[in-house]
Amino acid sequence: MSWANVVSRCSLVLGLMTTYPAGAQDEGINDYPTPARADYVFACMAANGGTRLALERCSCSIDVIASIFPYERYVQAETALSVGQRPGEGAELFRSNPFMRDLIADLRRAQAEAEVECFP
Repeated sequence: MSWANVVSRCSLVLGLMTTYPAGAQDEGINDYPTPARADYVFACMAANGGTRLALERCSCSIDVIASIFPYERYVQAETALSVGQRPGEGAELFRSNPFMRDLIADLRRAQAEAEVECFP
């Protein structure tokens, strides 16, 4: 993917972003599509031994994250993490953006809460 495409995607993501206070959510939010939940659980299980216990803990983990972090922001944070891991100037612009840093920090907090709750 060329840097022009990366910058274009980043601009699109930034343009679509809405601002939520950290942890803000609607009551009863369940906006994570099943394939997104399944992708998370498969990756989590692979990192945690692929056992039945890992399935239960990883399913719990995405449920906790989904209860804290709206799906739209989850996608934005995952995109920011992905682009930020690339080398180069374009990725540095992403890494140095305060909004992106805050977004990623919010996701990390949700993940930490899920780990405490689901991986005793």
